[in-house]
Amino acid sequence: MLLNASYEPLCIVPVRRAVLLLLLDKAVLEEAWDAVMHSEHLVLEAPSVVRLHRYVRVPRRSRVPVTRRAVLDRDRERCAYCAGRADTIDHVVPRSRSGPHAWENVVAACRRCNHRKADHLLSELGWTLAFTPAQPRATVLGASGHHRHEAAWEPYLEWFGEGRAEVA
Repeated sequence: MLLNASYEPLCIVPVRRAVLLLLLDKAVLEEAWDAVMHSEHLVLEAPSVVRLHRYVRVPRRSRVPVTRRAVLDRDRERCAYCAGRADTIDHVVPRSRSGPHAWENVVAACRRCNHRKADHLLSELGWTLAFTPAQPRATVLGASGHHRHEAAWEPYLEWFGEGRAEVA
């Protein structure tokens, strides 16, 4: 996880990027994993949380864009129809029937249910949704589509008010 100079969570970065920020002296190590990384001349703790030295102003989005990854994250990778493991998304009111590509009309679905539903309405199949689809809250980490949660991140997420199920 990458923190701003103010300890505000910015985003989740790959370990390789975090190491590069440390080596370029653009960030400081806040938390490390138990693993150690080796190069020919250097031994470095594998970073889990790094904080930038300088504050970076981040523009905030008011709306989270509707993407496959964001929908799967919102629905916790569970099919809205059978509660199995979801790997695709489905429009509740199909696009072929003028259904919008909006948060309120898109749910996560498994391939089997998505194929069986095809371009039918739920009422035609006798299916119901277990929840009402809605736009997720626009959070710093939620907007980026990453919901991986490490134990070392907990203090920073709670401090910033992000330690809720949306990020976990």
